[in-house]
Amino acid sequence: MDIAGLNTRIIIQKNQTIVDRYKNHTSVWADFFSCWATCVTSGRSAEESQEAGYTQEADRLDITVRWCSEIAAVNSKEYRILIGSRIYDITSIDEMGFRKNSRKFHTVLTER
Repeated sequence: MDIAGLNTRIIIQKNQTIVDRYKNHTSVWADFFSCWATCVTSGRSAEESQEAGYTQEADRLDITVRWCSEIAAVNSKEYRILIGSRIYDITSIDEMGFRKNSRKFHTVLTER
């Protein structure tokens, strides 16, 4: 892995359920881990969707990070990635040959 390529700071957030004093359950995103990553646009073909008369292009990004115990816990159901003010949902995870050197997250940009 090229260390010089890790030039983008990312924040990985985890979805948690918080119970207030009235026993109401609220889903919130809490910062889980922050690290440096390599971000490249995905080689997959761009997809478009038609919603309410608007054509929206799916912005896909491949994010590669160095392997560590915190990164090993990340899955596509409970976590998302922040890059600046942009939010990316994790669609799949590539284990990079199970060598425990790096992990690649295939992501798609979400609407707020």
